[in-house]
Parts: sequence; C-alpha cells; structure tokens
Amino acid sequence: MSGRLVLTGTAAARGMTLGRARLVQPNQISVDERPLPAAEVEAEVAKLATALSAARSELAALRDKLHGALSHEVGEFIDAHSMILDDPELVDGLYDLIRTGRLRASAALKVQRDRLVAAFDAIDDPYLRSRREDVDHVIGRVQGELTRDKTPAERQIAARVGTILVSDTVAPAELAQMRESGVLALVTTGGSPLSHSAILARSMRMPMLVGVHDALREISDDDLILVDGRRGEVVVHPTAQDLAVYRNYQREQARSADELSRLRGARTLTRDGVEIRLYANAEQPADIAQAHALGVSGVGLYRTEFLFLQRGDAPGEEEQFEAYRELVLGMGGLPVTIRTLDLGADKADSSGIALTDEDNPALGVRGVRLSMKRPHLFATQLRAILRASRYGPVRILVPMVATAEEVIATRALAAQCARELRTEGHEIADHYEFGAMIEVPAAAIALSTLLRHLDFVSIGTNDLIQYLLAADRGNDALGVLHDPLHPAMLKLLAQVIATGRRANKSVALCGEMAGDTRYTAMLLALGLTDFSMHPSSLLEVRQVIALSNHARLRAAAKALLRAQSRAGIERVLETLQH
Repeated sequence: MSGRLVLTGTAAARGMTLGRARLVQPNQISVDERPLPAAEVEAEVAKLATALSAARSELAALRDKLHGALSHEVGEFIDAHSMILDDPELVDGLYDLIRTGRLRASAALKVQRDRLVAAFDAIDDPYLRSRREDVDHVIGRVQGELTRDKTPAERQIAARVGTILVSDTVAPAELAQMRESGVLALVTTGGSPLSHSAILARSMRMPMLVGVHDALREISDDDLILVDGRRGEVVVHPTAQDLAVYRNYQREQARSADELSRLRGARTLTRDGVEIRLYANAEQPADIAQAHALGVSGVGLYRTEFLFLQRGDAPGEEEQFEAYRELVLGMGGLPVTIRTLDLGADKADSSGIALTDEDNPALGVRGVRLSMKRPHLFATQLRAILRASRYGPVRILVPMVATAEEVIATRALAAQCARELRTEGHEIADHYEFGAMIEVPAAAIALSTLLRHLDFVSIGTNDLIQYLLAADRGNDALGVLHDPLHPAMLKLLAQVIATGRRANKSVALCGEMAGDTRYTAMLLALGLTDFSMHPSSLLEVRQVIALSNHARLRAAAKALLRAQSRAGIERVLETLQH
C-alpha cells in the first residue's frame, strides 16, 4: 500500500471528513519509459488488464450506490467512463502498444490518451470536443490502479464514503450544486479563504482547504483521504490512528450539537440582560426552514443572485415572485431583507448579464452599478420583490452603493414599479423599508448623507475590508493583508454603527465577521446589536453572546479603538475573556 502522506494548505472552511478523492483535472501520468524486455511483455499486459478490471469494478460499485435523481445525473457520467473502458479501440490499442511497441503500461496509457485527445480536439462539435475530459478521467483512474496498491481494508472504506473534490479552483456557481451531488469536502491547489467560494463553503459547513499546492500531483482518483479543516491538512492513505482521530472528532461534534440544541428558539440575551437580534443569511429554501426553527429575528440577507446562476437566461418576474413569496411566507411574519442582484467579480453568471471583459471586475460594474445598466432587468426584480411584500414585511437592500445619487435613483425606480403594480391591480404593502449595503469605504465615510435617503443599512465586511485595505480577497498571496482586525477597520465599523444610532436607523452586519465567534465580543464592544449570518453559525454565536457581559464589553470599546496594531487589538480582546 502507498504510504501515508500529509499535504498542508490553508483552512478555508472548518470541519473534518473522510472520503474518496475525485480529481477535476487528473494529475499528470507518471510514465515509465524504460525499455520493456520481451520476457516481461505478457506480465505487463496482465498488469494492465488487472488495472482495467479494477477500474471497471470500482465504476460499477459506484453506479450501484446511486439512487434517485443522483442516479440519473451522476450515473450518466459513470456510464460514459465505463463505455470508454470497454472501447476496443482503447483497450486493443493499449495491448498492441505493449506487445508491438514494447512500451510499459504507463507509457502505453499516455500514448493512447494523446491519440484519443487529438481525435476529440479535431471534432467541430463543442460538446463532443469537451468529452476529452472523460478520457483524462478514465486514463487517470487506470493509471491510479497501476501506480498504487490499496489494501482490501482501504478499498472497503473507500467504497463506503463520499467524494472529496480535488481541483485547481472551484467557482461559486459550481459549489452551489455540489452538496446535492455527494461532495463532502473541497481541496484546491489555489484560491483564497476569503473568496466567495470559500464563504459559500463555510455557509454550507463543507470543509475546504485552499493552497494545497501539490494536491493534483500527489493525490490520485479514488485515493482515500482525510481532510482536516482545523489543522489545514490533507492526509492521503490515512492510518488506523488517523481514523481514530476522525471518530473522536465525530463524537465531539455530536456532544457539541447536543449542547447547542438547548439554545434553539431561545432569546438572544447577554449575561447582563441586553437583547441582541440575530438574523439569517440565506439563499436556499433549506436555509429558511433552518433559520425559522432556530428562532431568528428574521432574514437579514437573502442573496438573489443564486436564482440567476447555473442557467442560460435571467429568471422572469413570475419565477422571482414565487421564490420571494415562498421566502416571506416561510418566515411567518418576521422581516425579510432581500438584496438585489449582486453579480460580478467572482460571481459570474451564464446568462450574459454580468460583464466579462473588465480588467478589474472587483472594482467594475457590479452590484447596483450593473442593475442600473440593466434597468429592465432591475425593474423586473423590484416588481417581483414588491409583489412579495403583500405576504409579510419586506426590506429591499441594494449592494455596492457608493453615492447618494445611486440611492435616490434606485428608490425612484422602486417607487415607479410600486405605482405601476398598483395600477395593474396588484396588492403590495403600503410601506417597505429601503436600505443599502455599506461595503464601499466612500459609503461608510459619507454615511450621514446616505441615511437621509435610507431606512437602514447593512455592513458587508467581506468587501469593505477588501476595498479599505486595497487587498484582493481572492488573491491568496495577500491573505495576511485582508485583516478584519486592522485598526482602520475597527474605527470604520465603530463610525458606521455610531452614525446609524445617532440617526435612529438600524445597522446590521451581514458579512463573514457576524458568524465568526472570534469577533462576536469585539462587535458587541463596538455597539453592534444586529447580526446576520448563515443559520449554521447562529447557535454558536448565541452561545458566546449569552456568556458575554455587554456593559463590560462596551466599556472596552475605547481601548480597542486606541490600539495601533492587530496585536494590540488582540491583547484587549484577550483581557475580555478573563
């Protein structure tokens, strides 16, 4: 059996899981180019035949385990690979290369792979041409059987566990569908823990490691691997001791879940009785049901762009209305904050709505800028949201606002849509709140001006940190600069919260910091009372709040804001834990 190997990276989403590796781009074939003596030809043929048979058996075993919709979707993929393995042109060609060309099995695989790929590349049809990836997957699977010798015990474990995706990168649109396809965890050679994909993985509670540079070279398809999102490690061919650690982790998680379950539906109060409002970030129906069951104060951020991803056209008014209506009804009278479309940067769509030729998309036409460039699309969305307001309290949240003129223009369009709907006979709410995301530094600095035209604001710390510190959150080389504990960030947060309080306008925080318990005490100290996060983080945050003394934290705000470095801020926070 291949020996235990530990690869290191950066933990982007916590957790630990065991599964079979599935390479999106299989590793380069390790070719043995030594001459093949005549006496070893038939042994080499037998070696290849064994590898082919093992690959067929594993595909058949995977096929048998699929059920329901997954059986159809993934089954087609497996069937295509099985057909390639049974293709006489592939198999006979391999045997001929060994017997006639005197090539070893690995070299024969490479030659035959190159022949087939060249044939696919010559095809005019784009779909058929794209099937060359299937050839790569199949050759990689057979090569994996040649180059490693898994024990029966490892094969038995691998047959029972799900898939861990190993790739260069993962787009958010792809990630949104992966949980349904049985993906348990993600390992990427590049990427950043601050990317939208990493944020989505955390919200899905899917362990993810980024920057595991040797992953595609050292891991083979179907290897048994253990992903440890706490330590930032991938263990290839885990030992019995590794599996024991994993079982202990599962037991710890079960105990922790029991403790947190007691907080379901409870009021969110600090130790000295101050009430804090916890809202849910959501994009899927399951998020809504989970949030309601946990006892949230409402939905603080509903990301509408997920209605637009993984499709070739934009959803119409009726489709959007039905989605928003179900969202509002699902919250049973609690306020629902619906953010208008926020495509762009690394949330590209397939419908051609977002611009694709920008030199710097993070600073380009995204958020409200894109919506205003697509007024018909924007009006369609606003109409759908306003129609849903008939079924419960709705708040409209506009992203990437930088100027008061943007707020005035979008409010005017919403008012026009409301008048038209009433004229057409639609019943909509008499009043709806209108807010803006505070994620552009200019909006944070000039907030008092914006608040004249707004009912509420929500701080988007993910982008605010990026723009404030001029550090691309998707650039793993700048990870240390993208720092929530930068003194400038704390000062800006405190300023936004205080400005909202003076204007008697609610201020929520819906970025990653809201759901990260490392920052809960600090945010309470700065005066934040409205947190919005993925439902999976809510009970942990509620638990930290319940143990916090609000008066003591607020008294520490001046010390936090006087700190001149991250280390100084951490020292203040450490004193608050004792």
